[in-house]
Amino acid sequence: MPTHSDVIDDDAPEANGGGPLPSATLGGEQKRSIEQITLLLFITVPFLALVAAVPLAWGWGVSWLDIGLLVFFYYLGCHGITIGFHRYFTHGSFKAKRPLRIALAIAGSMAVEGPLVRWVADHRKHHKFSDAEGDPHSPWRYGETVPALLKGLWWAHIGWMFDEEQTPQDKYAPDLIKDGAIRTISRQFVLWTALSLLLPPLIGGLVTMSWWGAFTALFWGSLVRVALLHHVTWSINSICHAVGKRPFKSRDRSGNVWWLAVLSCGESWHNLHHADPTSARHGVERGQLDSSARIIRWFERLGWAHDVRWPSRSRIDSRRNDDGNGSRRRTVRADAA
Repeated sequence: MPTHSDVIDDDAPEANGGGPLPSATLGGEQKRSIEQITLLLFITVPFLALVAAVPLAWGWGVSWLDIGLLVFFYYLGCHGITIGFHRYFTHGSFKAKRPLRIALAIAGSMAVEGPLVRWVADHRKHHKFSDAEGDPHSPWRYGETVPALLKGLWWAHIGWMFDEEQTPQDKYAPDLIKDGAIRTISRQFVLWTALSLLLPPLIGGLVTMSWWGAFTALFWGSLVRVALLHHVTWSINSICHAVGKRPFKSRDRSGNVWWLAVLSCGESWHNLHHADPTSARHGVERGQLDSSARIIRWFERLGWAHDVRWPSRSRIDSRRNDDGNGSRRRTVRADAA
């Protein structure tokens, strides 16, 4: 999909005859106060639910229905982000049939992490300046001392989202803006957010035929789920750029954090990702779970995805750091998803 660099997708339909690109979000390039207040609410309310989850589960218990709703909608949104927003729309790790393209855009939007085009623009800018001046969310922004790093971790995890200056979408995501359907989905972020939050209580209420069932489904399947997914995603920006093993060559401080792999759907094998951004698979070593790569493989076998950028053994080895004795650690079969 990309024809230059490792982040730009030029495979979208042309639109607007070369004139000024229409907006793909309801806000402009400046984040208004109302947007900042709304963002604060969407961060704090689910987080408070997450904090309350353990004592509530201990005192009242949690039903299998609520757990099922949490897990289903968590991994729907998480894979929408990892496969859709990240590997497909940002990096062009594969090409997708039109229905899959639309489905991935909607699934990612239901993660409640912001409009599609804004998300992609921010991430492409991150890769252009990764851990250097211009990176929207580097934990090394304030320096390398412990106090500076702690401040930087907060910035990379949450603080950067409140910055009034927004990444110019027409510069970093013009291909997506030119696609009318994708532009519309991006502008309808409020709709997908409402759908994401209301579906669990609707299902919970109908299954139990009670308002209590709807309430507990809202608590676990909507609020706790959104908070958990948010902080796992944000941990890729913060934790995975501060700690972790770095077996591959990259110009930044991205690291592999194994204990986030399952919850992040393979995104926490972050060092390989920054060493080879267009790779459809991030976990390339034996035992590195990457559910996003597995699902992309299924899409490929079903004929829904094609031209998948699976990493070859030689490509992986060429990006590997030498050990102290100059040898290279053995890699698994590169194309195994």
